[in-house]
Amino acid sequence: MEDENAFANYVRMPPHMFDELLNRISPVIQRRDTHMRPALDAGMKLAMTLRHLATGDRYHTIQYDFRCGYSTVVWIVQEVCQAIIQELKDEVMPLPRTQEDWKDIAQQFQDRWNVPHALGALDGKHIAIRKPHNSGSVFFNYKGFSPVVLLALVDADYKFIWIDTGGEGHQSDAQLFGASELKECIDDNTINFPDSDPLPNDDRDTPYYILGDDAFPLRTFLMKPYGRRGLDNDMLVANYRLSRGRRVVENGFGILANRWRCFLGTLEQGPDVVRLLVETGVILHNLLRIRFPAIGNADVDREDEDHNNIPGAWRADQQVEEIPQFQAPNRDNREGKVMRDYLKAYFNSEAGSVPWQERQAGVNVN
Repeated sequence: MEDENAFANYVRMPPHMFDELLNRISPVIQRRDTHMRPALDAGMKLAMTLRHLATGDRYHTIQYDFRCGYSTVVWIVQEVCQAIIQELKDEVMPLPRTQEDWKDIAQQFQDRWNVPHALGALDGKHIAIRKPHNSGSVFFNYKGFSPVVLLALVDADYKFIWIDTGGEGHQSDAQLFGASELKECIDDNTINFPDSDPLPNDDRDTPYYILGDDAFPLRTFLMKPYGRRGLDNDMLVANYRLSRGRRVVENGFGILANRWRCFLGTLEQGPDVVRLLVETGVILHNLLRIRFPAIGNADVDREDEDHNNIPGAWRADQQVEEIPQFQAPNRDNREGKVMRDYLKAYFNSEAGSVPWQERQAGVNVN
């Protein structure tokens, strides 16, 4: 009440958003007073959890900041995270259920990033944890630390559509995606991706797709830029257009980690609790993107009037670790290559081009 800016910096959200969140989860986390002792206030529990997410401070530090027992902090953080997930997940991170829901996302990509038929951008990150006892090499990656893996699909407004935290640290993005529920739903056609229809100003039916990077196998439902070698001008343009849309997932991770900085360090909890923290952080990220989108916009990449990319503030800071990739030969199938070539032709045609693409793609005009 005395300093709203300081309060927002402390818990990473404005006071009225804190109060709204508190009202939503209080019935779950507020305990009754007993003859032995009064119950801890629900607002204190929420502030304690948000402060841990915001800083990554160890439980011993939180214990002295809030003047309560260590075991109490351990229990409170998990209780509050579970309450936030239970109360808000279906509201702020619903997986699209119908073709119209997916088409709404595709329209956002078309309107904001000039990438038609894109249903999201996919990428993975490593959240460092202390190596669990007796875990062998399961939680060990090739960068020399133990991670919990976050694989995520992000929409055109940097909101998370779907996440998976069940992967093992030694796996690549492609392996994680191949074993995920999302991939299973795409394969058995239960995810309700829209039926193929023409791109804007075109007359040929084209599938809808997810945007990825070179870590993923090329498929009709998963598009990625061309490899870096032997690129002609048309390929450079196609890479620019696809990468422009895929940047949303990098920025989504950047906003997430810049607000909830516990994900930039090494978390001391076990894998199950860290997964709980990651899911809570993602849900709160989506909530704040919905209610206060301008708060994180200073952190993301921006474009000036000439569409030159201006790196976001998150890129100048420590970042969440990329997943090490291991290239496997012949991962791209023929249908995916044919579709990418068609998108390349479309991006370079009068029907699908944008005026600034050759300059931004670095096309050789000589």
